[in-house]
Amino acid sequence: MSVRLLFSTSRYPFSLLIRASTWSRWSHVALVDADRVIEATALAGVRETTLAHAIARASDYCLVDLPAADAPAVIAAARSQLGKPYDWSAIAGLGLHRDWQDDDAWFCSELVAWAAHQGGARWLRPEALRRATPQHLWMLAPTGAPT
Repeated sequence: MSVRLLFSTSRYPFSLLIRASTWSRWSHVALVDADRVIEATALAGVRETTLAHAIARASDYCLVDLPAADAPAVIAAARSQLGKPYDWSAIAGLGLHRDWQDDDAWFCSELVAWAAHQGGARWLRPEALRRATPQHLWMLAPTGAPT
């Protein structure tokens, strides 16, 4: 069993800044549940939207499946955070190598890493969950994943 992740980027300046500071092709990652995605975005916080909408706003994207013994539990954990705000302090902390995470707010990759862990997928060490970037999750993609 696995969960599907949507990795994406856009032409917006914030996207460019995230890619440059994390040495990544991707500035965003979201959990996919059939034709829906659960994501944390800068302007909306944790929300659920359509996969079509998420793809339409991207200038580039890739769908990747990562192993998860209990995929529904991963999705449920992410859904439990709907409506929470974006974690601006963690974004600043990443750039300054500080631990400024807000326990009640999320940026995209920390939401995905935390939800995976809550659902039993041990992709990252527990102490790294709130510091995961899209690049960290991308590096977990199996060899031969679309690029």
